[in-house]
Amino acid sequence: MIRVVLPQHLRTLAGTGKEIRLEVDGEPTQRLVLDTLESAYPVLKGTIRDAATKRRRPFVRFFACEEDLSHCSPDEPLPGPVVRGTEPLFVVGAMAGG
Repeated sequence: MIRVVLPQHLRTLAGTGKEIRLEVDGEPTQRLVLDTLESAYPVLKGTIRDAATKRRRPFVRFFACEEDLSHCSPDEPLPGPVVRGTEPLFVVGAMAGG
């Protein structure tokens, strides 16, 4: 069971609570978790990743186990605590500007 924490605006869009629990088939990677998330909540397609290219949107970041996973390969296995469900995968909207 993979735990995913979304920012407030995506929770509102998807009509969910703070944390979503997903059953993922196969070795959990960012790509597989996001594919599963978008399948369970189709309204999120195109919000976290570009709908056509599946690349992470520029101002979206992924964190787990106090590490920024945003620039890791989407096919790299997720950290053990995330896979075991003891730590969540955070989807965070980054801030920019001045």
